[in-house]
Amino acid sequence: MRYACLIACLLASSALPAAAQEQAPESVPVPTPIQAVPLPAALTADKMPAVPLVMADAVRPYLEARGASFVGWDPTTRAVLIATRFANTNQLHRVEAPMGARTQISFEAEPVRGSYAPTRGDVIVVNKDRGGDEYFQLYTLKDGRLTLLTDGSSRNQPGAWSKDGELIGYSSTRRNGVDSDLYVMDPRNPGSARMVHESKGGGWAIIAFSPDKSFAYVADYNSVQDVDLYRLDLTTRAMTPVGDPKAAIAYGSMEIAPDGTIWVTSDAGSDFQRLGRLDPVSGKFTAVSDEAWDVDGFDISADGKTIVYEVNEAGSDALRILDVASGKVTRVDALPAGQIGGLAIAPWGEIGFSFSSAKSAADVWSLDPKTMQLTRWTRSETGGLNTEVNVEPRIVTTKSFDGLEVSGLLYLPDPAIFPGKRPLIVSVHGGPEGQSTAGFMGRNNYYLNELGIGVFYPNVRGSTGFGKTFVSLDNGPFRREATVRDMEALIDAVRADPAVDPAKVGLTGGSYGGYMCYAAAVQLKDKLTATQCTVAISNFVSFLENTNPYRQDLRRVEYGDERDPVQRAKLTEISPLTRVNEITKPMFVITGANDPRVPKSEADQMVAAIRANGGEAWHLVAADEGHGFAKKANSDYAFMAQLVFWKKYLLGE
Repeated sequence: MRYACLIACLLASSALPAAAQEQAPESVPVPTPIQAVPLPAALTADKMPAVPLVMADAVRPYLEARGASFVGWDPTTRAVLIATRFANTNQLHRVEAPMGARTQISFEAEPVRGSYAPTRGDVIVVNKDRGGDEYFQLYTLKDGRLTLLTDGSSRNQPGAWSKDGELIGYSSTRRNGVDSDLYVMDPRNPGSARMVHESKGGGWAIIAFSPDKSFAYVADYNSVQDVDLYRLDLTTRAMTPVGDPKAAIAYGSMEIAPDGTIWVTSDAGSDFQRLGRLDPVSGKFTAVSDEAWDVDGFDISADGKTIVYEVNEAGSDALRILDVASGKVTRVDALPAGQIGGLAIAPWGEIGFSFSSAKSAADVWSLDPKTMQLTRWTRSETGGLNTEVNVEPRIVTTKSFDGLEVSGLLYLPDPAIFPGKRPLIVSVHGGPEGQSTAGFMGRNNYYLNELGIGVFYPNVRGSTGFGKTFVSLDNGPFRREATVRDMEALIDAVRADPAVDPAKVGLTGGSYGGYMCYAAAVQLKDKLTATQCTVAISNFVSFLENTNPYRQDLRRVEYGDERDPVQRAKLTEISPLTRVNEITKPMFVITGANDPRVPKSEADQMVAAIRANGGEAWHLVAADEGHGFAKKANSDYAFMAQLVFWKKYLLGE
């Protein structure tokens, strides 16, 4: 029947008089559908436009940049173990010689981190979670396969190795799902795992073993300003405090020299973390370094004669070499301003580390402390782009509402290519115990080099790297909003820059920076065109009630205790969700469905409330991610979706 009708219609149209055919009105052209980037299977794009395929073509080189981080030395072959990505996630690779081939040795769907057993080098222990849930399990890695060491369901965090590589210490929530009990194990024999301390709280870790493995040193992390140290007898399980646990002192790294000397970084007696010796009985700290900035990490040579440490100088890292016997400190000045990580001295004395700068992606380097010769081990691809055109930041400093000096890093596009006042994105770090530092911008260079959009990274009170007084100034609900006022002062400072268009400023942030993003959408909306908030806290009360149990007490120290009626009332008052009706500018929210830190419900309630008020809220959710996107397919799409958002609301395209 339908074919007969179709033929009849065709015959009827063909029988029309010629004049009638000539006078027929022209048909309206049907718009060609926009070719869109396919949405990855794990992502849900809710009330947001598709990403044009032409954008993927334009941005592709920036998405192909990769970095390599130094994981450790193979003590038996002198190869290095690195983490880098050649497929969808970071995996472990070996590099046998400087600039040699990167040979992949782990092949998991999730990111993998790990290390060789010191001295022996006969086993690699790695940790991996599922879909960003942070319920890490420990495994041994051999022949591309993982063998499970832990229970498969609790949260397990690797701690220290014994110096001889026989034992590894780790924490686990397997007893009750909340408290981080302490265990030791010979990873060659999973049945050897034994609990050595039943803990109370989620901040416990084994950080060092004595040379004879009869005891371990343990840290109980209460906050960024308060870490308690203990000596744990591994036979009797007796726990002895090192110093006074009631004292508010922070400790960072710990290493035990062959002669038993304990080296730590600590802010005892100073506003900054210094390197020094620790008396194991009295807890007395004797500083050796004399820096005006934090010492962020260090390692000691196998013979105990040399220590390498890094100093955070206004957001850029610098290396120092300490000769223990003489106390002489040698600066390493051959590296440009950038970021250093993963310091480790090989048994033969060579120092391995990761390094990145504005013009160089993260790569693996080594330093011979005797000759001071630097050796590059990897050269990560940057999508074929010329990184020499990448701009360096400059520090912007201003006074906040109460006279406190705050600062940030400002990247502006080349004025020869993009003259006049330019749009700007303000990007707020998480933590809040974090710091925006000068390193490789990666795909964010697309904003600067291709779109002419500047990027500004503020460091408000509560940021690390500026001393323990500065980091404490935002603690609790009654001082929390001072950080928003710091951000306002810094935004005012950069909007006044002659190279910045004050009418085209957007703001983005993740985690705690996501809270700042929501807060800015409420309180600073007159200074901003739009906001993009990732894994963000919308209501402090619901966040504290629903964050993973092992984190609740740790976060209450920072934000406040929602169980206390007075604090609960203040936490509710300062929560962006309470003032959601004041959000009038477009917002883009990005969420990991498996986030154990900031639950997805924090985003859901904010998006729903904005839309209920008639506002615009894009929402991108990843079913296989947690606190941030770790898989390339997801992060690529999220970045391009952000480009769509900013091109619309900053560039008017």
